[in-house]
Amino acid sequence: MKIINLIRLAIKALQRNKLRALLTMLGIIIGVASVITMMSIGEGSKQSINASLASMGSNMITIMPSSNEPGGARMMGSSLKTLTSKDIDALKEGAKNIAEISPLVNSSGQSISGANNWPTSIQGVAPGYLDIRKVVVQDGIIFSEQDVRSSAKVCLLGKTVVDNLFPNGDSPIGKIIRFGKIPFQVIGTLVPKGTSNFGQDQDDIIIAPYTTVQKRITSSIYFNQIYASAISEDASDAAVTEINSILRASHRLRDGQDNDFQVRTQAELMTMMNSTSSMMTALLTAVASISLVIGGIGIMNIMYVSVTERTREIGLRMSIGARGIDILLQFLIEAIMISITGGIIGVLLGISAAIIVPSMLNWPTVISESSIVISFFVCAVTGIFFGYYPALKASKLDPIEALRYE
Repeated sequence: MKIINLIRLAIKALQRNKLRALLTMLGIIIGVASVITMMSIGEGSKQSINASLASMGSNMITIMPSSNEPGGARMMGSSLKTLTSKDIDALKEGAKNIAEISPLVNSSGQSISGANNWPTSIQGVAPGYLDIRKVVVQDGIIFSEQDVRSSAKVCLLGKTVVDNLFPNGDSPIGKIIRFGKIPFQVIGTLVPKGTSNFGQDQDDIIIAPYTTVQKRITSSIYFNQIYASAISEDASDAAVTEINSILRASHRLRDGQDNDFQVRTQAELMTMMNSTSSMMTALLTAVASISLVIGGIGIMNIMYVSVTERTREIGLRMSIGARGIDILLQFLIEAIMISITGGIIGVLLGISAAIIVPSMLNWPTVISESSIVISFFVCAVTGIFFGYYPALKASKLDPIEALRYE
């Protein structure tokens, strides 16, 4: 029998049970829509993270303190104390592939202006930090190296801090605010950067000379991190090699002794974040794919029911000359049509969800063609895989026994 005739028979069979066919498709619809939505969210997150990291500069290098205690797990974090001003001096003097360098020391506390107060954090840095991290001053000026040397009590405010300490819209430039009990003169405000990919408000920050924060607030000689920028992206690897060599000498580490610091480039950070994002996307997609398996089981179940209901029809068709292959193809085409139709509806719902999610949840999404192609392929495979056995059972029915079936 021609395929076109088998397709017509399959369509008529599905039209006789529209509601049952729709309910059977539901698992496929939900599965495909979930897969496309999850893959879109994962791809959008990956591209957003890459864009955010790229905006900081592809040649940025981060130096973090870590533990090299023998016999224990290797630890890394801002609470460890291994980086000091001696390291900054050594890097400035010996590193030829570094363009800018800045330590970072931070603390959390209450900022106060008149009757207004706001819980925030203060970052102590050098002037080069703004170039390294692509932080731009909107109004006012940045503090100078002289301010760093003299531990001047001056600061720059992020937009969130400005909005909460000066809600009437007054300019904060020249005003005195307090962080805890320490007064700071505001000399500038920062261009808003918005929320980071990790949900952190990047504008909820005060920036001041690191020497001021160390002496007045943290009372510590240690840095939480050191930021540097290579003279070019191509020089990043050479800069990392220099940094490792200089800091090992500065920390008087012997040959064979592990570093008590970690050096990370933007490329390494991008690779790590992409790996994490891809893993999460794969996990979410795998969970969403469970719906496809459930939908496939539903197709198998309904095809078994259909074969049972139409046993006499099968026997009648066989008695007038239909071959087993014709019966098999008829039921297999029905299963594939249920799967493909559900897939088409699922793709449309998935694309719609991927478009709606950014506006409702503020999550970035990117609809990839591969997710749509994969979904269609999986739908076809699902229809064939779960529809084949019921179709095979129908094709092997004995015509005489089938005609006797009540």
